[in-house]
Parts: sequence; structure tokens; C-alpha cells
Amino acid sequence: MRSMGGEQLEEAVAHAVALLRTATDRDWESARAGRLEWSCRYTAEHVAGVLLAYAGQLTGRATEAWVPFEITLDEGTGNEDVLQVVETTGALLAATVRTTPREVRAFHPYPFRSADREGFAAMGVAEVFLHTHDIAGILGLAYEPPVELCADVLARIFPHVRPDTDPWRTLLWATGRGDLPGRAPVTEWRWRNNLVIPAERLTLQGVTPAAATDLAAGGDGGFEWVGGEPFQGTRDAAGMLLKAYEAGAHRPEWGVFVLVRRGDGRAVGGMGFHGAPDQDGRVEIGYDLTEAARGNGYATEALRALSAWALAREEVTSVCATTDPENTASQAVIVRAGFTRVAGDSSQAGEAGKDGEDGEDGEDAGQFAYELRG
Repeated sequence: MRSMGGEQLEEAVAHAVALLRTATDRDWESARAGRLEWSCRYTAEHVAGVLLAYAGQLTGRATEAWVPFEITLDEGTGNEDVLQVVETTGALLAATVRTTPREVRAFHPYPFRSADREGFAAMGVAEVFLHTHDIAGILGLAYEPPVELCADVLARIFPHVRPDTDPWRTLLWATGRGDLPGRAPVTEWRWRNNLVIPAERLTLQGVTPAAATDLAAGGDGGFEWVGGEPFQGTRDAAGMLLKAYEAGAHRPEWGVFVLVRRGDGRAVGGMGFHGAPDQDGRVEIGYDLTEAARGNGYATEALRALSAWALAREEVTSVCATTDPENTASQAVIVRAGFTRVAGDSSQAGEAGKDGEDGEDGEDAGQFAYELRG
């Protein structure tokens, strides 16, 4: 899987600073940066401050709020010196991302109050790209960041934004800095780090479009899997997520989650929703486990956690699941998680939990329908 880490941060910073260095002899104080109310000088200082803040969050393992410090430049610092500070703070964040374990998450407010190392790297790259665009525009400089890196940013922290043939223009549109044909102007925006739902022995980690692309293509999605690779159902679910993303219909919180053991950080299965809640507030869950992880109660634990999270949402009235009549292991999982078998045909909820603790994968729509209400 193509990573988002220190190398990408360094690439973004080097590309931006190389351009801005061609204009350090210009007036950065009186010129307003793009649509911002900030001067070009203050905008560059802001980039340096954000990169340092992100490094501080990850290094300090802050979980509840921002670490209470900020960067202050010496009086008399010139434009060239400001760019050196940007390079330095970019290097600090890159080094921090490289040395931070994958499972570490630190506080960031949008939208689920945490981000991992890839999330902070993607946000750092986005800050560099967007604010270099702001500065370059007012200084009359032409700026085009690396296209592939723009696509990587979109696929990690803009999962709700339908991709386009021009990732840089899409990123500008998504942040209120430009127009795209056929799309309404953006006046308010936030990037979206992936949702992580805690369980007793597991964390349910939201799959980004970037991870889904790799999983659907036969990769590991950035996870270390018990047994070496995910079950096919997880790959199929990733493919469905990717189709929704490409259509602009993906709602990240109602997507796919990888079940990761707290003890060793290894993935044991996948679980997720078949879409957002319907007009009656019903949402359907499906799941599977790698064969090597079955028989340990992981599916039951994860199903309880994800169902509880869903039922805590105002728009949800019930969670549904179905399984083949022959898949007794999956039926046992669903019942242990608190679901009740409901009367009627299986059209009440489509194909469901594909695998229990030791069950066989179901190919066709299940015949037994279950429901859990809050």
C-alpha cells in the first residue's frame, strides 16, 4: 500500500519552499494570502506552527486536547528565515511520523477527536499545499503540487469528497478555494480522519478510501493480518466502499472497519455497514474473520461495539443482520451480541454477517433475519 508518511511530508515541504524561495525579496507583510485575512508572512508562520503542533500531538500522545504550546519566531526574522522554520518543523513532523507506532492516535478535533500518524501526515501535507497556494496566488507565482500526493490526501482525509480527474483542483474546491463544474461552491469544510471505535480487546478502525483501494486490489490495506491476509469478504466490502467513494456517496462513519487486536496491533477481521441508515432508521451490519482468528469471541465483541455505536446515533432505530440457515456459528455470534430473530422473510435485511467465529462464508442472501433495537 502506498503510504502517507515522512517521505511525503518532506516532498510536500521541499516542493513548496522551492517555489516560495523565488519570492523572498517581495513584501510578505502587507499582501493578503488568497481568500484569507492573513498576510503572506503570517500564513507561512501558521504552516510552521501547525507542523510543529502536529508533531507535538503525536510525540506527547495527547488524547484530550491540544498540547498547550505554540511557536514564536524571533523579532527580525525575514522571509527566507521563515521558510527555514517551515523546513525545520516539517522535518520534525516527518521524523515523528516515522517513529510513531501505527496504533498510536492523538487528539485532533475533526471529526472524531483523534488521528493516527497517517492522518497527521496527510493534514500536514494539506496545510503545506493549501497555504502555499494562498501565498503563491497573491505573489503571482504559479503553483502545482504533485498530483499523486494530492490524490493521496483526498483519499485519506476527504473520504466524503467524490474524486475527480484533477486531484489538485478537487482539493482546492473541497477547501473553498476554487470551482468544479457541476458542483456547488464549498463555503464550510473540515477534513475527516477515520473513526475508531473501542472494544474490550479490539479497536474497530475505519477504512479510508486509500486503504480500501489497496484491500480491493489484493493488498493488506496497511494492516498486519493474523493469518497473513484478510478474508475475502473484507476485500469485497472494501470494493463496495471504493465504488461508493468514486460515486460521491460514501459516508465514512457508515463504511467498513478493520478489527485490530489491542495486544499486538494485528488485524483479525472486517465488519461494517451495508450503507447509511434507511428512511426508517434501519442499518445493516456484515462481518467476517480470518480463519486463524476464529473461536476467540472477536466477532461477538466487535458486533456488540459497532451495534452500540450505531444505536447511539439519533438517526438509527434498529440494527439488522442476516445469515444462512446452515451457518450456525454466525447465528450464535448474532444472538450472543443481543440480536433477536425476527419473523418474516429475509427481505427485511439483505445478506448479512458472512462469518461467525468458525462458520463458513455465505454466498447468497441469508434466510434468517435478526434485529437489535436500542
